Amino acid sequence: MKISTRGRYALRMMLDIARHGGDESPVSLASVAERTGISHGYLEQVALALRSAGLVRGVAGRHGGYRLGRPTHQITIGQILEATIGPVCVVDCVDEPEACLRAEFCECRLVYALINQRIGEVLNEFTLADLANPRWLKETAKVFSAELVGIKVGR
Repeated sequence: MKISTRGRYALRMMLDIARHGGDESPVSLASVAERTGISHGYLEQVALALRSAGLVRGVAGRHGGYRLGRPTHQITIGQILEATIGPVCVVDCVDEPEACLRAEFCECRLVYALINQRIGEVLNEFTLADLANPRWLKETAKVFSAELVGIKVGR
């Protein structure tokens, strides 16, 4: 399973808004685009999905933009991904048994359901506040041996 570009960009956008305005002052998509390297047009599409899910709020006016819909500690990575790419599902038959003729007696379906559940648990364990906290990132990188996967942490 891969997280799509749309999901990754949504995480980057939310993190940028959290760092540069949060729920206090609006952040323009133009400034998000400049800092993240994501096109303004793509950010507009992502913002619509995040807004529909209540994760961001639009603010009209000359100094408008987007603010977080809730505090960072109340927004999980799972909520952001689900708002932009839909529910995590490694195999269609888990959520839609009618999609597979073998669903009722498939030996593997239980394992697929457990994988889905565990992925969901991990995605909902971490919040935007975690990602925005450099200390959390460093401590977590140490725990999970991030150097093994080439993650460089620090600012």
